[in-house]
Amino acid sequence: WWDERVSARFRRNLQPTLTYWSVFFSFGLCIAFLGPTLLDLRCQTQSSLSQITWVFFSQQFCLLLGSCLGGVFKRTLAQSLFALFASSLAISLVFAIIPLCHNVVVLAVVMAVAGLAMGCIDTISNMQLVKIYQKDSAIFLQALHFFVGFGALLSPLIADPFLSDTNCILSNSTANASSNLPHIRKSLVPHHPGNLSHYDLPMKGLVVTRVSYAFWIMALINLPVPIAVFFLLYKERMVPCFSSSSHPLLSADELAMEARPPEKDDLSSTVQRAQAAGGHDDLLSCCQSKNFRGASYTYFAVHITGALVLFMTDGIVGEYSGFIYSYAVEEPLSVVHKVAGYLPSLFWGFITLGRLISIPISYRMKPATMVFINVVGVLITFLLLLIFSSSVVFLFVGTASLGLFLSSTFPSMLAYTEDILQYRGCATTVLVTGAGIGEMVLQLLVGSIIHDRGSYSFLVCGMIFGGLAFTFYALLLFFHRMYPKPPSAVDDASPDKAAVMDDTGQYQR
Repeated sequence: WWDERVSARFRRNLQPTLTYWSVFFSFGLCIAFLGPTLLDLRCQTQSSLSQITWVFFSQQFCLLLGSCLGGVFKRTLAQSLFALFASSLAISLVFAIIPLCHNVVVLAVVMAVAGLAMGCIDTISNMQLVKIYQKDSAIFLQALHFFVGFGALLSPLIADPFLSDTNCILSNSTANASSNLPHIRKSLVPHHPGNLSHYDLPMKGLVVTRVSYAFWIMALINLPVPIAVFFLLYKERMVPCFSSSSHPLLSADELAMEARPPEKDDLSSTVQRAQAAGGHDDLLSCCQSKNFRGASYTYFAVHITGALVLFMTDGIVGEYSGFIYSYAVEEPLSVVHKVAGYLPSLFWGFITLGRLISIPISYRMKPATMVFINVVGVLITFLLLLIFSSSVVFLFVGTASLGLFLSSTFPSMLAYTEDILQYRGCATTVLVTGAGIGEMVLQLLVGSIIHDRGSYSFLVCGMIFGGLAFTFYALLLFFHRMYPKPPSAVDDASPDKAAVMDDTGQYQR
């Protein structure tokens, strides 16, 4: 279902591509386990609910920080791979260490380390796939983001058999607290904890949790990922003991320059020009004034509007998965707590399914068209959810629909924006950062609005965010039309020319 050229490029880059996909599985495995396990972790650390919920913030904040700093390691392919190896190994170590954390501050520090590792994985994996496949990257980015959804589904399933059915700290008040435990646990979704101050659970007593086994299982499941990255380092002779016989790895741009016989300039000067045109920098490097020289206003507008679209759509993912349970159990729906607990899982399940379906679709459909369908679908779904706000059945249908439409937005927007900029500038870094900020900020905003205005404002906020996402996308289309087209005779050092000439898609010389 794809042509021979893309298939040949995939076969030649099979190991690095599979490695980047597997590293994103680590990302997904680490992002979704906190919600269901947080009460058992509270028992383990013998902390209050208000104290243990700070673990959410430490992970999310450091994930954003790691996304901003991840581009620092893109200087060479060796740095990128070593950063991915360290990050994926850190996630396995975090899973193994969590059962040993008996203090909430230590647990927050450990989760901060996990957040930094996840942020680096997010930025580097997206950057490297874009570098390898360039104009063919959309389909591979869709597959990349399928694996994060798969990991996010798997970790709660692993944890579920080991969660405590009753309060995991035995004391005189255990009997009173145990009846509230299922409701509290379902309120603690992976992204944002609800208002739990009115629940009184014991802080002292005998700890009887078995959740440690779940973390050790996840550590073992994740262990093949850093091993896979190490094998890629070994194959490319980047392991220090083999450095004497190694050859420098080239990006797709530099590789095309090497394949072309030099005409006026020698090869080294041509590669230098290609490096200057690449432009996938970290956020701090992107803000340097030298990158702004000679750039038109549309150059900045494409970066900003693309980031704002993802700010809204990824923010919707965070706030919807974080508050759909609380919305469902309140009036007027009053869904049974056990039934409402399936809504976040349904949402993430259809996000994963949508990313799987988007893999073949992205090969036949342009990224711009996919993003348009996504943002329009999100807007229509929220509109229907508002119209049928009293229907429990449509709440489940709308949750599934919303997951499908949101699933492919990030990879499609990334591929589209990079294509507009001819794979120059800082699109990957800016978009990843904008998405991370949106997921964190909109959760806090919606949480405060629901607290002040009631549960119905949850859908109103979603409708507003969907409308803003559509507006920003319309602006992006406008700036795309205004953005200067590449000249007909493309410079030999430009990434567009490299993408055409690099028909082999080699990963190294």
